[in-house]
Amino acid sequence: AKKLGSKNPRIWLDFYNLTAVYFQGGGVIDGSGSKWWAASCKKNKNNPCKGAPAAVTIDSSTAVKVKGLTIQNSQQMHFVISRSDSVRVYGVKVSAPGDSPNTDGIHITESTNVVLQNCKIGTGDDCISIVNGSSNIKMKSIYCGPGHGISIGSLGKDNSTGIVTKVVLDTAFLRGTTNGLRIKTWQGGSGYVRSISYQNVRMEDVSNPIIIDQFYCDSPVPCQNQTSAVEISEILYRNISGTSKSKNAMKFACSDTVPCSHIVLNNINLQNNEGTVETFCHSATGFGYGYVQPSAECLTSSDKVTAKQAIEDELEKATREEDLIHTEL
Repeated sequence: AKKLGSKNPRIWLDFYNLTAVYFQGGGVIDGSGSKWWAASCKKNKNNPCKGAPAAVTIDSSTAVKVKGLTIQNSQQMHFVISRSDSVRVYGVKVSAPGDSPNTDGIHITESTNVVLQNCKIGTGDDCISIVNGSSNIKMKSIYCGPGHGISIGSLGKDNSTGIVTKVVLDTAFLRGTTNGLRIKTWQGGSGYVRSISYQNVRMEDVSNPIIIDQFYCDSPVPCQNQTSAVEISEILYRNISGTSKSKNAMKFACSDTVPCSHIVLNNINLQNNEGTVETFCHSATGFGYGYVQPSAECLTSSDKVTAKQAIEDELEKATREEDLIHTEL
């Protein structure tokens, strides 16, 4: 392991500056991560907090297709798509124990025109995480669990700028995850998250099925209150159903100074086997139409009809298939 990544200790298998490349096969890439996990500060507070390698990274590349691979037991993140354009990922399986720290399944950063389809992901962190500089991301037919859900963020750490736009998730099943559909930002950041569409999602025993958390703080010490924030708007949740493990099946915890706006809920049915579920809102506006359970009256908007039409038009434009142009291989 000493030789591993002498140039960059955060990378194991790195594919850099590729154009029109096709990875295909039924093989397994195994990061043998258990020793790395044991040395994590999340496993033992006495250990130093330090990075560990991502198993597979595609960096600064264009027109890449990945099909059928299995990536498992990574040291930290399993599959990173970084600074790339036109990447298609089909039928990839990612697997690690639910208690393995920081083992995100597929992590997308500074990338555009990415398609993830028919992927089965279960890890100890986010199944999918989408961070700064990413747009036109389409996810279809995704299985997630165990793990921390399907996340945009975290964004805005250390007063940084975070921008993520035009993300579509269509058809997903999440089972036993600690979050469902999550947007997470740190206080003090800037930038925006805009034009996000989640539709046709089924949840089973998921904590926080729908959550926007602008007070995210993954830190051993408490985070300071700060006024600036990443701005979150035009978020559509449609046809989302299943069971919540937490009382707040929907939670919109937004910045006091930069409220969340234009949150749209349509045909939501989230229940709790133990009792009632609720929606929590802080500094968030929007509206629900069709069947919405739990009720989301705490999302108040004055101009419902115009706003509804404007958002739907904008989101439809953002999510239309032909807008996701991919360089054919």
